[in-house]
Amino acid sequence: MDGSWSEGVPAAVGGKRQQFGSRFLSDPARVFHHNAWDNVKWSEEQAAAAERRVQENSTQRVCQQKQVDYEINAHKYWNDFYKIHENRFFKDRHWLFTEFPELAPSQNQKDLLSENKRSEVPECRRSEDGPGLTTEQHGCSSDSLGGHKTQLPPVEENVTQTLSHLEICADEFPGASATYRILEVGCGVGNTVFPILQTNNDPRLFVYCCDFSSTAVELVQTNSAYDPSRCFAFVHDLCDEEKSYPVPGNSLDVIILIFVLSAIVPDK
Repeated sequence: MDGSWSEGVPAAVGGKRQQFGSRFLSDPARVFHHNAWDNVKWSEEQAAAAERRVQENSTQRVCQQKQVDYEINAHKYWNDFYKIHENRFFKDRHWLFTEFPELAPSQNQKDLLSENKRSEVPECRRSEDGPGLTTEQHGCSSDSLGGHKTQLPPVEENVTQTLSHLEICADEFPGASATYRILEVGCGVGNTVFPILQTNNDPRLFVYCCDFSSTAVELVQTNSAYDPSRCFAFVHDLCDEEKSYPVPGNSLDVIILIFVLSAIVPDK
């Protein structure tokens, strides 16, 4: 989303690049002076043109057999993708705090639930009583955000940590002592999680993150920035309603889904 002004147009006061979130197009003649503008409202003509492109793109579809294959084996294709690219393909989302200030540390001091939320957490329940997530602990090497951790056994040799047989009690789940809890669904290799953990140093913060690609979760867990005392990564297919969550109900403050819902078949 970042870009520079063309020659003869100042980037910003003091010669610095204009901050994301404050780039407003007031003069249409300068539309190409920057590669992105904030809070731009589409005209009816632009919306119609976009709709035409969508319709054109939809005229060519993969065969039914491949559609079924891609849907059933989606996690396998993503595993293959991350085995090839690891953490080198997607960039960290440092713009998050401009678009979603709720993720910044200053917002955590007095806003959401604090200690009152803990008293609302069910005293104890069986996780199979409701839908949720299953966790799997895996390992693999990654150099994202500062280095490697020790190589862990491959997926097939790891023990799956299934929460369905455990009781989730108010003080016996990952992040139980936290007063501000964030869950990211579809975390990939941590391009949202790690910027949050690096920027938000609130000791009361705990971040949960999940992805249906076990390879992606491995890359998160073995990242040098991964701190189990502040983060819990686990494998989960959002569309599998039979799985159990690693946290009690009504215990999350924020749920993040970026480029997730658009990737799910509407029927689901």
